[in-house]
Amino acid sequence: MTITESVSKRERGGCKGCSADVRVTDEQIQRLISKIKPDACVTDELYAKRLAACEGCASMAYDTTCMHCGCLVQVRAKLKDKGCPHPQQAVRALWEARHF
Repeated sequence: MTITESVSKRERGGCKGCSADVRVTDEQIQRLISKIKPDACVTDELYAKRLAACEGCASMAYDTTCMHCGCLVQVRAKLKDKGCPHPQQAVRALWEARHF
């Protein structure tokens, strides 16, 4: 039996391959964001709009993780050179700067 198999479904929060330790605290996320160089960041306004789009997306897990790419959305949304990884253009459009 593997470690993953020994973790009960309840402990995994229903995720087939994850364990409870996949949850990330706000402090951990803020620490990651603080390490991003300012010239690599979007404006605070765009950041807030990107986060709002992610929060309304059915592909958000644990209030932090995108199920399409596995990224921490709070970090990805802060980066200028990143886009929404959702396979549907209509959803990705909510994240693009020109729509705000």
